[in-house]
Amino acid sequence: MSQNSYSIAVLPGDGIGPEVMAAAEMVLAACSREFGFSLNLHHHAVGGGAIDEFGVALPEQTLAACETADAILFGAVGGPKWENLPPEQQPERASLLPLRKHFGLFCNLRPAQLLPALSTSSPLRQDISAHGFDILCVRELTGGIYFGEKGRSGEGQHEAAFDTQTYARSEIERIARFAFEAARLRHNHVTSVDKANVLATSVLWREVVNDVSKDYPDVTLDHIYIDNAAMQLVKQPSQFDVLLCDNLFGDILSDECAMITGSMGLLPSASLNQSGFGLYEPAGGSAPDIAGKGVANPIAQILSAALMLRYSLAQDEAARRIEKAVAEAVAAGVGTPDIFPGAGYTTRDVAAAIVERI
Repeated sequence: MSQNSYSIAVLPGDGIGPEVMAAAEMVLAACSREFGFSLNLHHHAVGGGAIDEFGVALPEQTLAACETADAILFGAVGGPKWENLPPEQQPERASLLPLRKHFGLFCNLRPAQLLPALSTSSPLRQDISAHGFDILCVRELTGGIYFGEKGRSGEGQHEAAFDTQTYARSEIERIARFAFEAARLRHNHVTSVDKANVLATSVLWREVVNDVSKDYPDVTLDHIYIDNAAMQLVKQPSQFDVLLCDNLFGDILSDECAMITGSMGLLPSASLNQSGFGLYEPAGGSAPDIAGKGVANPIAQILSAALMLRYSLAQDEAARRIEKAVAEAVAAGVGTPDIFPGAGYTTRDVAAAIVERI
């Protein structure tokens, strides 16, 4: 990476992945012209298409290309064609998880914003959605119960299964620092989610978060139990700024945040390591039922590209311009059928409208 030139590994994937990726590339091209930087986009196979072509979901050449890139822009993988493969060979598990592990992508960011023009699309009650919300869910991605010791024992009525949750102080501290730093760029408020009244790992989580907070006296810190957090997101989501979560709780709450915005097609995400390298992808799936119809919502992929500009390429002004252009396009009623039924805009139409506003 030079000051004004960046290499990006583009992994469109399956289903609607190539369509929404093409839309994001239109927007990135406009930004590169407007802000005077260049992007070298290198396309590589991943997911089901890679299985068909190379026999594996993450070919060696794709991984090698990611290693030499400044960031990874990921589309979506999977579909009915590959559902009968053994679990460890299926596109999602055999591509995304190895990428996260290989690059140490411990921090998952999931912004969720309810734009005023979409307040009636949210499943929330109108008097709640009218207030809108702008939440950043910061999820620890490589530790906790998903990666702990697990197994089964015994037989018959004595058969049992177990999953072990373990967190080290260092794991909690690094994700907490990321949340506090992110809050400083937003509204200086972190809400840490745990279950410290029951779980030993949550007791340690709360202790470490409190310790880290001493280095950020300008940021307000609250603690909330996971069950109350889930309830408050439905009752009054506007009270939250940055939600700091472990792997399990973040998995649950980030999906809840996504749905109360009105459409999964609006939600971007970023997975980062300690050096700022990241994988950027929309929160939704490959949606094979609408692939090729030109109606897939590209906004999540476009906003994921904006996150890439901000966190891996240090082009924050360009990222802000994209986010502003998206909000303006939506406010003007430009959107695919999932958010504006009957409006008649295609995936490419939405991208063009955003480019026009950039």
